[in-house]
Amino acid sequence: MNKIILLVIILGIGLITYKTIQKNTLLAVVDKEENAPSDAFRYTMAIKNVKKRIINNKEYNSDISFLLDMKRPSGRNRFFVVDLKTDRILDQGLVAHGSGSETGKKNLLQFSNTDNSHATSLGSYAIGSSYNGKFGKAYKLYGLDSSNSNAYARNIVLHKYDRMPYDEQVDPVCLSEGCPMVNVEFYKRLQNLIDSSKKQIVLHIYY
Repeated sequence: MNKIILLVIILGIGLITYKTIQKNTLLAVVDKEENAPSDAFRYTMAIKNVKKRIINNKEYNSDISFLLDMKRPSGRNRFFVVDLKTDRILDQGLVAHGSGSETGKKNLLQFSNTDNSHATSLGSYAIGSSYNGKFGKAYKLYGLDSSNSNAYARNIVLHKYDRMPYDEQVDPVCLSEGCPMVNVEFYKRLQNLIDSSKKQIVLHIYY
């Protein structure tokens, strides 16, 4: 009888110890994720960057901005239409990065401001006038930072592509020649915002 009681006590202590270890392991994982630069952290910093740029510049739209988080996998939504008054995401969709930004390593990109690099350039852009090119209606982009100052000369534009998927997916999406390239349906919504804006919208690409 005493052996049975002792066995029950030992099993009880073992179960409690296992649950404690499991809980601590879970907390360790959560802490590790919270301490790493998260999507939310990068998003917040990107908003601050845009607001700092437009605060004393009346030529830019102070209500909305387009934020592109290139740290996220290309199969996930990473083009965000943001309300600068509330910091809330109004719309979102997929966006391609340049083929020259590929490094051969998963989720690791490189960036360039060099002509013919076919790479994405980080930084803020002013969305300019539209024109009709090989992808239909597209918008010229003017680099506002040293990291993307050659955007106009490189013909970096915001455009659509009929082979860009609309929904998020596990696999990476197709690559561009350095331009932010989006799905046709998503582009229609962006186009409405750009065309109805009386001031230039700032598009900010970050990593």
